[in-house]
Amino acid sequence: MSNNGISKSRAVREKLDHPVIDSDGHTVEFEPALLDYIKKVGGDAMVKRYHDALQGGLFAWYRQSPEQRRELRTTRPPWWALPTKNTLDRATSSMPKLLHERLDDIGLDFTVLYPTAGLFAPHMDDEETRRGVSRAFNLFHSDIFREYADRMTPVAVIPMHTPQEAIEELEFAVGKLGMKAVMMPGHVMRPMPGAQPAGTGGRPARWFDNLCFDGDYDYDPVWAKCVELKIAPTFHSGGMGWGSRTSISNYMFNHIGHFGAAGESLCKALFFGGVTRRFPTLKFAFLEGGTAWGASLYSDLVGHWVKRNGKAMENYNPANLDREMLLSLYERYGGDMVKGKLDNMANSTGLLAGTTEDPKTIDDWWRCGIERAEDIRDLFVKNFYFGCEADDPGNASAFDAKRNPFGARLRAIFSSDIGHWDVPDMTEVTEEAYELVEHGLITQEDFRDFVFTNPVELWCGMNPDFFKGTRVESDVKKALAAK
Repeated sequence: MSNNGISKSRAVREKLDHPVIDSDGHTVEFEPALLDYIKKVGGDAMVKRYHDALQGGLFAWYRQSPEQRRELRTTRPPWWALPTKNTLDRATSSMPKLLHERLDDIGLDFTVLYPTAGLFAPHMDDEETRRGVSRAFNLFHSDIFREYADRMTPVAVIPMHTPQEAIEELEFAVGKLGMKAVMMPGHVMRPMPGAQPAGTGGRPARWFDNLCFDGDYDYDPVWAKCVELKIAPTFHSGGMGWGSRTSISNYMFNHIGHFGAAGESLCKALFFGGVTRRFPTLKFAFLEGGTAWGASLYSDLVGHWVKRNGKAMENYNPANLDREMLLSLYERYGGDMVKGKLDNMANSTGLLAGTTEDPKTIDDWWRCGIERAEDIRDLFVKNFYFGCEADDPGNASAFDAKRNPFGARLRAIFSSDIGHWDVPDMTEVTEEAYELVEHGLITQEDFRDFVFTNPVELWCGMNPDFFKGTRVESDVKKALAAK
């Protein structure tokens, strides 16, 4: 099936001298078939638990009255999240054969596909349900996409509540099913000790496990397993329900920036946790949040390290304060403001007086092993990749070497988001991305990096054979040889 004439995206692709690789499209699961796989893994009981988990989590808002939503402060969840006016696109997102047939009209040579319902599977609280449903998604997607591996590949869903469950599913999905891309949750929300369990009427108190430090588990074995299996960890978790993104009535208020917030949290944790120092070859990708937050984080890391690295902290050590000189200056210049109050300075407490700190904890950067500001560039730029949707003008920030410290160009990767509401017409997605070139925001070479070079570095940087047997194999070989 093809459109009459040439689509806008196909026209863009035909004038390029390189492939277009999509690193984050979406498949919308055909649920009756998916449920068969869940049933095979865990029987009818697991199918019921799967539905209960969705209804009790994502869709709990719909079972509550307006008064209950206000009382419990239930976050307004996504709604009408799939395009429906374009029926062809709706079917395309669920049928691998149809998507394969239409890729040229979409302007894509190859696409890495993420789930939709599967996004929530690794965040389910119950271990048996979480692990069983994740396994079912992997079996399902491995089967339905296998025939079309020349132009698309699905990601495996990897739960991360414990390192052991992550390693076991990695070994199954990659080692046994032959899947070559994975999606991991970017955090785990863990119950506070003694907190009310879900369903008892109150909101369960939870703490945020960033998977890198301050938690109960060491995830280094997971990162080591990724290196062993030649897998790039990628993350597609959101931040709705965090901080200010907790509106009980406005989905857009909750949605804007939430993928970036989740990506920034994990990216900071991987950096401050020293993961990129200990695993220098490992490449991580944060999907759908764009790269503006990545550019901001990178600049902030440099600026903060300059002022608050271990040695610089002596600038703020209360022990270095010349209290006699300070008292003298207050007496000379304080006037009525300090009159009769200087005797109380010795007893002052709080922020102005400073606190006593353990010398071992003075340097927040100790896990990173940073000795100069340029080390931040070396531990950040080559390890982190940022999934950018086609219509995001902030994508240009990745290539702004004049503004990014040390002339860095961040690794932005084209992420179409086909299948979701961001893309009401699949045949326009590549053309939308190319508008950055037409508007003079990035160069033709930047665009090549965005849709081809950077994706090749991400996927082949871990697995040189990632594109073997695909439509883009020859172009990828040439790019790797040239690099």
